[in-house]
Amino acid sequence: MAARKLLRRPGRDRAGRFLVEGAQAVREALTWATVHELFVADPSRHVALVGAARDAGARISVVDERAAATLSDTVTPQGLVAVCDLLDVPLAAALAGTPRLVAVCAAIADPGNAGTVIRVADAAGADAVLLAGDTVDPHNGKAVRASTGSVFHLPLARDRDAAAVLDACRSAGLTLLVADGRGELDLHDPAADPVLAAPVAWVFGGEAHGVPADLAGAADHRVRVPVHGRAESLNLATAAAVCLYASVAARRRSC
Repeated sequence: MAARKLLRRPGRDRAGRFLVEGAQAVREALTWATVHELFVADPSRHVALVGAARDAGARISVVDERAAATLSDTVTPQGLVAVCDLLDVPLAAALAGTPRLVAVCAAIADPGNAGTVIRVADAAGADAVLLAGDTVDPHNGKAVRASTGSVFHLPLARDRDAAAVLDACRSAGLTLLVADGRGELDLHDPAADPVLAAPVAWVFGGEAHGVPADLAGAADHRVRVPVHGRAESLNLATAAAVCLYASVAARRRSC
């Protein structure tokens, strides 16, 4: 089955398509993306989704549970998988207009973390998510699931040249902020408000190593989230949520 090749990034990139598994994700795909084919093990369980897919012009393929499982990378396959066009757009398109809040994933290897940052950015009303350098593919099955549908809601752009991503953000009028536990700017310092309220691109790095040193050095500010208790640090998803919402709050206070 050709669709199985979409479980791996090279297959996705060659075909220009990816897999979306589960009722909630398929529902979002049918609303916001192009679905070419729907594999379903038990059509009677998903009558509305099968009907919506058929109305959208998608091919409906009824398969047995075993075949459906070969299209899944989960421990408990859900028996419902859609084939969609890749979602990423050119960097210039993602930054078109006058963006005010952008999240940049830099060298994030874990697909669950990348998907969660996309979900947080969507919730905070970000204008785009940019995936820079060796960051994992947002079309990875685990990333799609972790985003809970948010991959379909805002522009995504990928570029292996991380420095070019930061340059594009700066050209779009965005101040570059790196989330760094040792940053010189305290997120809760009132003096940070004018910086946070301006159009910004927040750069988040991997859980283990953070933002690569060359990118951190190229940012306008390195911002730390203060830890007031005895926790060693915040995980990536929590730090991203705190930082993005801090910008939203600062912008509202400035109005």
